[in-house]
Amino acid sequence: MHPERMKPKKRLRGGVHVSDEKHTREMPAKRLPAPETVTLPMRQHIGAPCEPTVKVGDTVKLGQVVGDSDAFVSAPVHASVSGKVAAVKEVKLASGLVSQAVVLENDGENTPADFAPPKIDTLDDFLAAVRASGLVGLGGAGFPTHAKLRVPADKRLDTLIINAAECEPYITVDYRECLDNSWDVLGGVHLLLEMLRPENVVIAVEDNKPEAVEVLLRVAEKDDAGNRIRVMPLRSRYPQGAEKMMVLAATGRKVPPGGLPIDVGCIVMNVASAAFLARYCKTGKPLVSRSLTVDGSAVVAPQNVRAPIGTEIDYIFKACGGFREEPVKIVAGGPMMGQAIVDTHHPILKSNNALLAFTAADLSVKAETDCIHCGRCARACPLSLMPTVIHRYALQRDGAALKRAGAAVCMECGSCAYSCPAGKPLVQFMRHAKAVLKEEEGKQ
Repeated sequence: MHPERMKPKKRLRGGVHVSDEKHTREMPAKRLPAPETVTLPMRQHIGAPCEPTVKVGDTVKLGQVVGDSDAFVSAPVHASVSGKVAAVKEVKLASGLVSQAVVLENDGENTPADFAPPKIDTLDDFLAAVRASGLVGLGGAGFPTHAKLRVPADKRLDTLIINAAECEPYITVDYRECLDNSWDVLGGVHLLLEMLRPENVVIAVEDNKPEAVEVLLRVAEKDDAGNRIRVMPLRSRYPQGAEKMMVLAATGRKVPPGGLPIDVGCIVMNVASAAFLARYCKTGKPLVSRSLTVDGSAVVAPQNVRAPIGTEIDYIFKACGGFREEPVKIVAGGPMMGQAIVDTHHPILKSNNALLAFTAADLSVKAETDCIHCGRCARACPLSLMPTVIHRYALQRDGAALKRAGAAVCMECGSCAYSCPAGKPLVQFMRHAKAVLKEEEGKQ
């Protein structure tokens, strides 16, 4: 039986239409040579940072654990090259946070640690293997996957959603994962079906990627005896790929404010994360490299690459021909929700899925003017917030009013700022509002 094309239960409210700029969509990821040194921060995920488990002078193998933590919401860090530990020191990350890091000198040998497929008989075995793999969300959030997949005793999972929407402009690595590693994607899906036992699986892809839809349908048809896998083409509209929007589209359910998808019976997992799980369970090789889109008007040769985690951003740009002219903005991630960076000597992390560099000709910054109360920001907000109201209360530092206005619910997608004709930096005010709320909570 041919798997169904599932129609979304509900359409995205608000959002914005952005030019997709998917220049690298026809380029499979090219594996880069490992650099002479890699820097492996211990803070590469949401949750507790790891502590180094090696010291200066130690010899390490590719895939060996170099950092770990006893905390539940954490994931081990593995050596992405073989060689010697050159330093254990504090480094500043692109986000501005400071982290302990292990610096490795590459010996060029790529001597692997003793990999072996994990022995999985029970759900606990599976979750322990997921943690041992070092996997965190590869779509950009960086939440430890083993923690996401552990369903609380008082919750029930009925729908697994594989997120292949990739609604941010420029980024194409998830699209390439669907085309180039479709059997791994479906292998990961079947593994999750076997271990988590959801009633249904929905693979969600934006409808501007018809080739990915067709490939996934074709592969699913060959190995879906239970007819439980659905491929759901979504209307191409940002931020369709956000977790809460995915849940709404696939099930019609709304994740409550401050809640998680599992609160309404769902788990959302990035398509590259699912594919990695299939490969890890076959080989035992942990997460030591990842694919990124390198693009933007300043880049000489935009392309998709696969690089060892901990590789310097500058090295990756140089591997793509360097810059045709000095960029005025460099972004780690997509242009809507990515992190602007000022130093290309930061290392890439597990959660980085793109590096973009833009020239002055490609950027137009609106001069900020007075709000004309047009309501475009409210119409664009997919969560039905009133950004101008939150803006006003944030300036007043009125925590009670911000709580009533739902400031904590904002997912910082940037749709409000994108649609504002007055050029208001509304996302920054949303972040400021959350900081005020956090400060108020600390006083209680």
